[in-house]
Amino acid sequence: MLKFHNYDIVFQEVPGEVALAISISNCPNRCKGCHSPHLMEDTGKTLCENTLADLLEKYGNSVTCVCFMGGDSHPHEVERLSAFLREKTNNRIKTAWYSGKQHLPERCSLQHFDYIKLGSYVEHLGGLRHKTTNQRFYRIENASMVDMTEKFHIKHSEVKL
Repeated sequence: MLKFHNYDIVFQEVPGEVALAISISNCPNRCKGCHSPHLMEDTGKTLCENTLADLLEKYGNSVTCVCFMGGDSHPHEVERLSAFLREKTNNRIKTAWYSGKQHLPERCSLQHFDYIKLGSYVEHLGGLRHKTTNQRFYRIENASMVDMTEKFHIKHSEVKL
């Protein structure tokens, strides 16, 4: 069973999308330097179809994407809920999954997602914004993963001192 800690409307997690990011708890990855260590605990409210339907009713016209932030303890639940969202909205709402695993879990299908981020957080390599990151962000296109990671990289001219 998936549980979530909180949710928020975000603009940077999925390029070109206004995303409803849902922070899923019980993360098994235990990445050193994690910015959300509270998500390692099995706490929060149950994330199910009814919860997603309520969130869509509340935010559906304001968002273009739902982004599952975590869920590596139950990847097939994330996939099932993503499929539910796509069906319920006739693919109007895109879906994204931020996984801390290096590879898509076995028997998980790309067909239920528009975007997938893979890779644990390695503190000395940095997150998606750093060119040295091990993490990869993909757009799913024709059942293929198209790497879009460079869209996150900070240009030196954007860095404020």
